Amino acid sequence: MEELLQLLSDGRSRTIEMLAAELGTTNDDILRKIDFLERSKIIRRVATSYSKKCAGCSHGGNCSSQACAACMPEGGFKNMGSMWEIIK
Repeated sequence: MEELLQLLSDGRSRTIEMLAAELGTTNDDILRKIDFLERSKIIRRVATSYSKKCAGCSHGGNCSSQACAACMPEGGFKNMGSMWEIIK
């Protein structure tokens, strides 16, 4: 569990598969541990999407009601892993 917490605390996004490979375990094991840590309020998932209104973007926050394409990462978030933060 400590090794998983160390990986989750470094600020990098990872898929469940990446975490399992780095820790030499199964996806199901990682999912069980993350579920336990979230239910115990030790970690929480970090949102990885923009709000509906861009704020402080290169367009000065004057985008449409949806996040503009210029503010989104190339390819969107479809291939991005999840991120968690340790609750202090």
